[in-house]
Amino acid sequence: MSTFKARKAPKNTQAPGKPERPDPYQLVTDLIIGHLEKGVVPWRCPWSREAGRPRNFHSGKAYRGVNAVLLGCRLAASPWWMTYRQALERGGQVRRGESGAMVVKYGTFEREENETEGGTRKGMFLRTFTVFHASQIDGIAFPQPSPDEPLSPERRNLKAAAIAEAMPQRPVILEGAGPRACYSPASDEVRMPPFAAFETPESFYGTLYHELAHASGHPSRLNRPSLTSHDGFGGKVHSQEELVAEMCAAFLCMEADIVRDRHERSAAYLEGWLRVLKAVDHRRWLVQAAGHAARAADFILGKTGKPDGVPAEMEENPDPDCGNDG
Repeated sequence: MSTFKARKAPKNTQAPGKPERPDPYQLVTDLIIGHLEKGVVPWRCPWSREAGRPRNFHSGKAYRGVNAVLLGCRLAASPWWMTYRQALERGGQVRRGESGAMVVKYGTFEREENETEGGTRKGMFLRTFTVFHASQIDGIAFPQPSPDEPLSPERRNLKAAAIAEAMPQRPVILEGAGPRACYSPASDEVRMPPFAAFETPESFYGTLYHELAHASGHPSRLNRPSLTSHDGFGGKVHSQEELVAEMCAAFLCMEADIVRDRHERSAAYLEGWLRVLKAVDHRRWLVQAAGHAARAADFILGKTGKPDGVPAEMEENPDPDCGNDG
């Protein structure tokens, strides 16, 4: 399991005499904060272009949401990861002394209600698992990645524009409507400065993706509470919605082969997110925001095959085999 320690222990819900379990939400938050303190923004398209997004070798599925962020920030030449038990089942062996990486997975449980109420109540829980990279495992012939040829700047910009243009139920986009980019839920409009005002085309599309991410939360689309329950600039809900938009824009930039690494590494940017994420009542944000961001990116990309009623948090790991270590 992860060796990262929570900054503040959660309320003890364990039975008397049993050791208190680490809070998975706090473990994730502390891990991300550790990256930010080192000047690394892990949600900014960190995965290797050559290897592609991280995947679980046991199932072949790509990690999503916060798991893609947690694994992607550990740049590697291969996309493949496995738990210790999965490696053993495939005839492999994690080398002695290797340190794994943390991923999280949601599960469900049923709890019997008291005698007066009767019946059972369904709930959810979050668990952490440790996975190891292909380079840490002996005895398994992992396939080498076959990356696509890098896009030329012209093709990259065409693809970036196509992603925005093909968004289902797209809001009105007004280019040149003002000096700053913003999304107005009341009019369902995205307002952008002129294209020429941006230093690069990549900066324009990265900013546009951020605003389209906000638009995806409109009641007519995903009806995301962090957008529909706005509490003013700098408020708790507003800050969470900004984190959703930041992560969604990063996921879309990856689709367009765009890497953004200037403003996002500035001291002010890093300090701003460190200040927000270190607040005690924000410990669940990273896991929840990454799930909402993955859903928002799927919506913008036209991937609408998710079943209704599945909480966005459960999209952190769609791979049912990832947690075969427990």
